[in-house]
Amino acid sequence: MLVEVCANSLESAKNAERAGADRIELCSELGVGGITPSAGLVQLVKRELSIPVHVLIRPRGGHFIYSETEFEVMKADILACKALGVHGVVSGILMEDFSVDVERTKALVELAKPMHFTFHRAFDWVTEPMEAIKELEGIEVSAILTSGGKTSAENGIETLANWQNKTTMTIMAGGGVSPKNASKFKEIGLKAIHCSGTSFGNRIALEGKISMNSTKHLVEDRVAVSNLETLGSVVKAVK
Repeated sequence: MLVEVCANSLESAKNAERAGADRIELCSELGVGGITPSAGLVQLVKRELSIPVHVLIRPRGGHFIYSETEFEVMKADILACKALGVHGVVSGILMEDFSVDVERTKALVELAKPMHFTFHRAFDWVTEPMEAIKELEGIEVSAILTSGGKTSAENGIETLANWQNKTTMTIMAGGGVSPKNASKFKEIGLKAIHCSGTSFGNRIALEGKISMNSTKHLVEDRVAVSNLETLGSVVKAVK
């Protein structure tokens, strides 16, 4: 069974390889579900690891309906990954009705070739998953990362087994995969699992320090953008 580790740093990536993982999905900011890592991180991980490196192509946190400018960034990131010799990318785009944006996702798949293409957990938001599976097969997506539409892959395990039985794509279980439940996904016939194995360390004392986390930016149903009028007013106030 293939084990993919979601790695958020060079140290995480090295630990994944040492642990015997088959490949990594490299990303940043796991707290928002992951975003595209820096080019420097991709370059170093690619240089240091011998196992395949896949990279998350997601320009921001929040929902999976992207503007044209965000789409251009995604395409540029795919080309950058290709230039760095990355083995695969992980991405996907939805429409406002939570169907797959087939046209633009296909464009990403074609641009990424010959790299492996995984459709990420945006799949767990789709309204008609079986229809989406057929669409993704049709545009030559290789794998789908999913929890079966549930809060965890273990809760969606029966759905995952059903989907795998109806597609030639790899259904990769992701979301809450741990040492306690990993074998369950093998038992139902899945070919791949995805986990981070995250623990926290390097603690420092922050008593008396102001927080740099900003909950006002953690809004999943809207996209944060610098407002032209607001910026103009600031500039006008001091120029």
